[in-house]
Amino acid sequence: MRRAAWIILVSAAVCLVALCGRGATAASPAALGAAEWTQWGGSYARNMIAQEKNLPTWFDAGIEKPQGAGAEAVPAGQPDGVVRWSARLGTESYGNPTVAGGRVFVGTNNGSLRDPRITGDRSVVMCFDDATGEFLWQLVVPKMPEKDNFNGDHQGLGICSSPTVDGDRVYCVTNRCEIVCLDVKGMADGNDGPYWDEAQHMAGPGQPPIQPGPKDGDILWLLDMRKELNIWPQDACNCSVLVLGDYLYACTSNGVDKTHAHIPSPEAPSFIVLDKRTGQLVARDATQNGPHFFHGNWSNPSLGRVGDRTLIFWGGGDGICYAFDPEPGPAQDDGMRYLKTVWQYDVNPPERKQHKYKHPEGPSEIIATPVFYKDRVYVDVGQDPLHGNGVGNLACIDATKTGDITGTGTVWACGTIRRSLSTISIWDGLLFVADYWGHVRCLDADTGREYWVHDLKTRIWSSTLAADGKVYIGTEKKKMTVFAASKELKVLAEFPLGAKMYNTPIAVNGRLYVATNERLFVVEKRAEQAAAGPGQGE
Repeated sequence: MRRAAWIILVSAAVCLVALCGRGATAASPAALGAAEWTQWGGSYARNMIAQEKNLPTWFDAGIEKPQGAGAEAVPAGQPDGVVRWSARLGTESYGNPTVAGGRVFVGTNNGSLRDPRITGDRSVVMCFDDATGEFLWQLVVPKMPEKDNFNGDHQGLGICSSPTVDGDRVYCVTNRCEIVCLDVKGMADGNDGPYWDEAQHMAGPGQPPIQPGPKDGDILWLLDMRKELNIWPQDACNCSVLVLGDYLYACTSNGVDKTHAHIPSPEAPSFIVLDKRTGQLVARDATQNGPHFFHGNWSNPSLGRVGDRTLIFWGGGDGICYAFDPEPGPAQDDGMRYLKTVWQYDVNPPERKQHKYKHPEGPSEIIATPVFYKDRVYVDVGQDPLHGNGVGNLACIDATKTGDITGTGTVWACGTIRRSLSTISIWDGLLFVADYWGHVRCLDADTGREYWVHDLKTRIWSSTLAADGKVYIGTEKKKMTVFAASKELKVLAEFPLGAKMYNTPIAVNGRLYVATNERLFVVEKRAEQAAAGPGQGE
């Protein structure tokens, strides 16, 4: 594609996203006129907000109310939300739901055993009908056959990638370090190809094939990053990909081996560009990240329009936030095309380098997704939860600069935050962020001034969602807490969910989608549902 035409296409896409606040897709006829949440964060900017009104504050998840200590946290009276439908997931669910074309997609594991032919420890993408909660299909992925060689694909680990929907295609990263393109209808309309080997893929190498039926996923193409790119995944393969034009942008999850001290594939790419139509590799990063990351590369890409140029933002496993030109450069002597690095910013303050990685005062990688907001990028650092508590840092970066801007690009930084896995949300100039050790903060997005901090006294894997003047956060304590999106600390509700929550809720079409480890709830404000009553979900 000629560069001028490509720039026009990118500009049009970014403008459309800015207007609608969500990733644009070619909706199916049944979904025309309906809002959608097609990707992690709901938009290219990845800001965890939703422009929805009249959302419920709390709902009854159908479990016994807690008694004794902590029972006072459950709001009094009747919940203002009603569960339209709910559906069983597995036993571990990390990837946030996405909603598009009248369907809901979510990653989980095989704990609910929907197909008796497919037993054991596997990872799953499930698809439900958005109106009724009917189970439509699932993609079932076996564990890595060589899993003992990798410090990843752990027992019970589900699909960690939040599916990205683009028209009639779904893009996802599996537990086996594969990027897959799926048909949104699954096998209900047949096996469309050009990938035809779903039967063996479901079974796993060396196992008897499992012939797919109408309730199985339809793989259109598959890129095995271990085989084709020499990626050595660490802990989890989890990128929620970004699609722009004909390109797909993804982090590879390249990492260390079981010693946690050796990088087996330092020359492998950490960030790649694919042709979304075929899965063919188009380009890779030129960051030199490979020999220098701490543990692994897991951050999702984001995108924003800065002045007259569009930039891709990505947080590296070396603690550096990168901005790329989305259009790959010409092929080099090695035959590879590379993404130009427009700027880079080390989010770890210099004093952290005096300590080793894993030390409570030491440096960390970027796990959260960089968020673009008004020519600035906001991102924090954190580590594998097994490493425990430690210092973190949240940086507000001037995205208009170029080069190594570590010393010049800081607008403000918050060094009091602990290590964090969480992506931020900015609502009406207020920034909300959680850290792993259980603190939720409200800051001024322009200045970094801290308005309040609240200790939930539990570990947090989720990100905040800001919508309808509220801030929602799920926790490992099997609860959801809802704050007022204001400069004053006000807890509106805290209520039990029945299972741990590692997901982030999303809101679209006046509904709240809450995925715990074990169940997906679709909730509406009671006044809107009272006449019809709750739906007939599973």
